[in-house]
Amino acid sequence: MRSQRIIFERSQQEFLPGGFINCNLHFISRHFCLAQLALNYIVLYIDPSDLNAQFKNIMQELQSLKDIFKDKLFKIPDYQRGYAWGKRQLKDFWEDVINLPLERFHYTGMLSLKKVEQKVWKSWNDETWLLEDRGYKPFHIVDGQQRLTTFVIFIQAITEFLQKLPENKEKSEEDIYLGTFNLKSIKEEYLVVQKPPQFIIRTHKFGYEIDNPSFQFLKYRIFNEEDSGTIQETFYTLNLENAKNFFAENLTAFYEKYDLAEIEKIFKKLTQNLMFNVYEISDDFDVFVAFETMNNRGKKLSNLELLKNRLIYLTTLYDEEELSSDDRFALRENINDSWKEVYYQLGRNKKNPLNDDDFLTAHWIMYFPYTRERGDDYIRFLLEHKFTPQSVYTKTEVKLSSIEEVVEICERDSIEDEELEELIQEERIVKRSRLSPKQIKDYVNSLKSAAVHWYNTHNPKNNKNLTEEECLWIDRLNRVGIIYFRPLVTASFLSKGLDSRKRVELFEAIERFIFIAFRLSRTVSSYRNSEFYRAARQLRNGEIDCVGLINLLNERMSFCFYKNDGDDKKYFDHGYFRKFIEKKFKSGGGFYHWNDLKYFLYEYEMQKVRERGSPKIDWSLFVKGEKDRVSVEHILPQTSDTKYWKVRFKGVKKSHLPLLKGSLGNLLPLSRSINSSLQNDGFEEKKMPKYNDRNEKIRQGYLDGSHSEIEVSHYEHWDADNIYDRGKKLLAFMEKRWMLKFENEQFLAETLFLEFMLPEEETSVIEQQL
Repeated sequence: MRSQRIIFERSQQEFLPGGFINCNLHFISRHFCLAQLALNYIVLYIDPSDLNAQFKNIMQELQSLKDIFKDKLFKIPDYQRGYAWGKRQLKDFWEDVINLPLERFHYTGMLSLKKVEQKVWKSWNDETWLLEDRGYKPFHIVDGQQRLTTFVIFIQAITEFLQKLPENKEKSEEDIYLGTFNLKSIKEEYLVVQKPPQFIIRTHKFGYEIDNPSFQFLKYRIFNEEDSGTIQETFYTLNLENAKNFFAENLTAFYEKYDLAEIEKIFKKLTQNLMFNVYEISDDFDVFVAFETMNNRGKKLSNLELLKNRLIYLTTLYDEEELSSDDRFALRENINDSWKEVYYQLGRNKKNPLNDDDFLTAHWIMYFPYTRERGDDYIRFLLEHKFTPQSVYTKTEVKLSSIEEVVEICERDSIEDEELEELIQEERIVKRSRLSPKQIKDYVNSLKSAAVHWYNTHNPKNNKNLTEEECLWIDRLNRVGIIYFRPLVTASFLSKGLDSRKRVELFEAIERFIFIAFRLSRTVSSYRNSEFYRAARQLRNGEIDCVGLINLLNERMSFCFYKNDGDDKKYFDHGYFRKFIEKKFKSGGGFYHWNDLKYFLYEYEMQKVRERGSPKIDWSLFVKGEKDRVSVEHILPQTSDTKYWKVRFKGVKKSHLPLLKGSLGNLLPLSRSINSSLQNDGFEEKKMPKYNDRNEKIRQGYLDGSHSEIEVSHYEHWDADNIYDRGKKLLAFMEKRWMLKFENEQFLAETLFLEFMLPEEETSVIEQQL
């Protein structure tokens, strides 16, 4: 018999055959260990005749998708994550299928299943007829759901591709063929079976449990069932949609390059040549521990996904006395509902989904006492200390003597004296788990409540859950860079003592603190972060109020200000900022290389919008980096060799020109980005719109640009005096907007690096330094 070679793929870990066969994991049988060996080898070619007897038996159990789907239904259980495959995984999978020779078999990995108990599937609706009438077997997918989901979406894409071919437009499913396979048989074998004789009930052979947020999306958007109603979309549903679009696009391109016979080969390889090792977990197997262990391979589970699985697992460990069956079911539903909300909020903005770990970390900061250790401290606390099996198994004595019980009135004779004496003398102590079910419930409810506010802090614009002022200030916080304050901002919505007005006052104080302490005074990014992390929890628990927090922010910002002897006025210490900008001048950029320049100029522009109306700059476009284009222009160009600029700056010292070019007053935000080459035009040209040879407008012109551009266009000419004048206007805005004060004009000029523009100054200090 010809030796059959089987290709094994690399997993995240590698094991020696002997070591794996003799492994002794407490919850995994040797049979399971042997099966795992197949998953952890690198492109290994094995001749079955060379395998030991035990491993040979495992190899003989390899099954194709056709084998796996025969008379079975598959459900993804509630503890599983959603579909997580992205572009890289899809591309690799496609290339594996395309490049696999038709006569070869490719080992795809392990598929771990657990049979669904009858008491569970009895509550299903559309599936029961297949289980009861046709003897189908229902399974939960413990490991391998990402791959199996991909297979099913791929096959769905093939069926849709076939139906869209021009020659199949008017044909029924029975008359559409892919080689010898007709479309109806393909669908019934892998996707959906209709119940005769009415054919009203359509039963999908693969899907999510109904309480999973992806259940409806898979059914209606991927499998194209009708009458969907409102469908919740998340980051995971976006992945499902992307996978379907990916296969649809590539199938079309492949067909156009080759022909339908090649699509048939793809289908055959997909259903007959890609081999799984199927392992069925026994009833007494610890499925939740297995889930955590198995999913350390492939695309790693997020901490949020691991935590959900752990909490559901813990609900199974309480004895009946502490958690009744009904309460156990209710708590599990509570966990599922909370995670459904969390996943929805994190993936609500499909184009910019929020990071799981960021949210969990922030909630940990708000919920538990903050400890400053390593970056993964929060998940180690949650999974290794707080929510552990030991916390459930470890019992503590709870005294009930202080609880007054109300006894209903009854006939005295109905209780024997002896029984009454026993009741009175009975010790009022019970034993309860250190981690109570209520603690789990309170924690998951808190996660659920925090999720929407976490989303709102990331997406304030046009957000109906926020007031206009809340939208404005949270948007400002995001633009200036909220750094470590997001947990505190989120906690402000969870604090019962704060109304919208007080929240806005807090947001104003936080934004001022960030701009002055970090963006101007350049303190380290972690300055006082532990203190304000702890404040987030205190605010959520009502242990600190808004006034206390604002006072704390102002106190921690005191290093940015100074007082003169005998003077109560506080002045802004511009020395930190000047030292920072000085480095930027030395590197040739000046204020243009201040990384918070756009925020400052945008705030100035928005002030003009409030005064005059009609916003003219879109923040997202303003900060968008485009090659060879600028959205902030040097009015006096960096390359100022045209006649206009030579005339206007004829009397300026050569050493002063770089300071004028890089000074704040010479930098202008544009309503539309322009090609960098247009910066060299003269001032009069910049005021007017400019067109190319095809009469297409290539620059807006200051006269019809942003409010800042229009303001600059009012200057008759552009020279050193005007650069200094506009710089002082911008700093005056800074003083008013962030409530700070420069002591005198000397310090204003120093901040602008234009001391030489002062009447009494002939030689600048900065010129000597440079």
